[in-house]
Amino acid sequence: MVAAREVTLQELLGGSYQYTVPLYQRTYSWGRPQWQRLWEDVVDVADRRRHNLSATHFIGSLVLAGFRDNGPGGVQRWLVVDGQQRLTTLTLLLAAVRDHRAEHEGPMHADRVNEKYLVNKWEDGDLRYKVLPTQADRSAYRGRIEHAPDAAEGSRISEAHQFFLTKLLGLSQPSADGEEEPLTLAEVESAVVAGLSIVSVTTGENDNAHRIFESLNNTGLKLTQGDLLRNYLFMQLPTRADEVYTTLWLPLQNLLSNEELETLFWLDLVQQDPKVRQTEIYAGQQRRMRGLQDESQVRAEVERFLALGRLYDVMLRPEKEKDDAVRFRLARLRAWRTTTTFPITLHLMERRSLGDIDSDELARALLYLESYLVRRLVFGRYSDGLNTTLLAATADIQGQDDPADALQRFLSSGRKHFASDDQIRQAVMTAPFYTTGRAAHRKLILRWIEESYGSKEPVDLDSATIEHVMPQTLTEEWERALAGQLEAHQDLREMHTELLHTLGNLTLTGYNSELSNGPFAVKRAELAKSGIRMNQEISAEPVWGPAQIRARAERLADRIVGIWPGPSAEAASGVAHTAWQTLSDAVEAIPAGFWTSYGELARLIGSHPVPVGTYLARTALPHAHRVLQAGGTVSPSFRWTDVHRTDDPHDVLAAEGVRFSEDGRADGGQRLLAEQLAELIDVDVDLTDPRSLAAPGNDPALRDRWVDRLHDHNDPESARALIEVQRGWVERGGRAEFADNAAGGCFLVVPRTSARAIWPVILYPTYGVEVVFYHLANWPPFTDEALLDEFRGRLNLIPGVEFGPESLRRRPSIKPQTLQPAAAQEAFLDALEWFLRTVQEDDRTS
Repeated sequence: MVAAREVTLQELLGGSYQYTVPLYQRTYSWGRPQWQRLWEDVVDVADRRRHNLSATHFIGSLVLAGFRDNGPGGVQRWLVVDGQQRLTTLTLLLAAVRDHRAEHEGPMHADRVNEKYLVNKWEDGDLRYKVLPTQADRSAYRGRIEHAPDAAEGSRISEAHQFFLTKLLGLSQPSADGEEEPLTLAEVESAVVAGLSIVSVTTGENDNAHRIFESLNNTGLKLTQGDLLRNYLFMQLPTRADEVYTTLWLPLQNLLSNEELETLFWLDLVQQDPKVRQTEIYAGQQRRMRGLQDESQVRAEVERFLALGRLYDVMLRPEKEKDDAVRFRLARLRAWRTTTTFPITLHLMERRSLGDIDSDELARALLYLESYLVRRLVFGRYSDGLNTTLLAATADIQGQDDPADALQRFLSSGRKHFASDDQIRQAVMTAPFYTTGRAAHRKLILRWIEESYGSKEPVDLDSATIEHVMPQTLTEEWERALAGQLEAHQDLREMHTELLHTLGNLTLTGYNSELSNGPFAVKRAELAKSGIRMNQEISAEPVWGPAQIRARAERLADRIVGIWPGPSAEAASGVAHTAWQTLSDAVEAIPAGFWTSYGELARLIGSHPVPVGTYLARTALPHAHRVLQAGGTVSPSFRWTDVHRTDDPHDVLAAEGVRFSEDGRADGGQRLLAEQLAELIDVDVDLTDPRSLAAPGNDPALRDRWVDRLHDHNDPESARALIEVQRGWVERGGRAEFADNAAGGCFLVVPRTSARAIWPVILYPTYGVEVVFYHLANWPPFTDEALLDEFRGRLNLIPGVEFGPESLRRRPSIKPQTLQPAAAQEAFLDALEWFLRTVQEDDRTS
């Protein structure tokens, strides 16, 4: 039975009581803000009690559960289910009052406060203390109660006690206006024990304290998932809680912070269920542990958590790893600062701890993981599905004898963007590395490339920044120097835009601002003084221009390929799986006696049935006759690609085992869906309806028509690229409006309340992106030609886009194929976001 009553500390502590904080509770964690608030409450109620001795101040609740072994005599014991932070702090405040009064008013106060509020005088051991904190805090707490400060030094307990001693010392100071007498120590003590009101909620011995604690998570008391799990575990240990806490849980708790512990419990769950969320830790772990039969099994589970915690601790703090190669790889992954690698890294670490693999195999697997991150970024596919891929990889490599090879094979399959050597070489030569991914990751890659030179005198690169050798802003001197290095008919601005942000033009330096736009002769002299090997190589060049940038890019690509291994040999030697290659593979894989539809093939590659039919009509593929209309009938437009073949595809299918109804429809049970086709050719594909990928606009029907027409007139990758741009615009705060006319374009509109509508581009299904420079020149704020030209410059950062100054009087277009690379989409969206913010800022100031 649950009962609630309002009490004071005099009533709570004034008898033979002990309030034990259970092992599953958090350690003491209150700090200065909470201590200050409590002190202000004490001072306020003490001041009011000068005029009204019955004045009180409510400070919160205390939830208590009775011990089953409480007898008729002795100390009455209670479990503190909730409120331990407040109760512990109040007794530390009383200990400070005791110590201050004993020092300034006489030693009799020490015994009086002790015996009334802090200790059970006639008891020994733990029963001596009226409040018994959780084990991690007991030594520090005893130190303050028993005047043994060394035991509490540096703890939160010690800091709280010292905080209140300092406040009590300040009581002797008069008020600022000199009108009020300072509070006395007696008044403060009275306010604490009789003026602070607490609602005590108590349960009977038959009430389940675990359930009560668990239910508090629904009352806004902010119990974490880790708090609930700790509670659940220790409530399953009625006789072994102390031993398990001391030998297993406390070492784990000392090893990891509360946040790290909670992440560990999630990492444990996600090994088996990649979809579990971090908000579902408690429910997931509780479901997993329901089958535990006895305390020994619960103890074994906590022991397993401790083992995993030690591995996770090494992941977070790689300097603790003993093996040199593993420590090096863990430090690299930690420097990348992403949690997406945690599940698979913990799995691999656990495999080594169990003896399944050795340190060399672990280091090799971690190298593939690092290589995957680096190659994706260099290739421009920085974050596409990374978390999903690595979670799936964790499940895929479980139980495989060689997890390193298994991981490489998995990352090499399907559309996981593990860039091949050729793709890396192409990207290093042409991709705008400087605008790809996070700045910290770009610097890391340059740093690791520099470290690969193996300099005998390591250079401190922590404060280094990325420097453009050919500067972002060309001075007249740079223009003259570069003009003499151009090929016939090559445009200086086009060359500058094309090569500026590529890896071949980037390095690390500690004096970026000083070099800035200075001529190469000056830069060269400074770079020659650098201890960075990359800079020494650059300084060896007599001039710096397109030839030197491309030559250096080739050298850097060779180094990247040498440092970071690529996809498996089978994947690297095979044809790249474009959408049409995937479709071709799927059609060839349809076995005799089965069929599929144009629609299922369209789902497989993220396209539309019409272009799929067009592709099959002009491409000679084995088994193309096994592709039927949705209703299971042969398309009237089907023709054998072999012009000499005249047999009826219906008869061929029947001979192969496909059953037909009387009205000529193939048996639906023999139809292969997109999911089954993907399994047949072992590819990982996204089967999301393309329509659902586009952001909503002014009319859902017009949006669906726009998506359908995109797939009618473009290859799947180009259609998906335009959808990504449209969705990215809306996610950044823009609005999409679909035109109800023959062209059916999607206008990317800046939301405005009063000014006229304005849009930078129109996404047409038929011919791509139209940039409306011609109209923008008449629409504020882009009537300012410098502002309009800046927009042109930002669009020119898109690889493959080269708008000259004359474009400002036209409506030039960007081909959809240009936007297929993720880096191109990112650069385009950066330019569009700048446009959006520029208009919004102008609206605010005009």
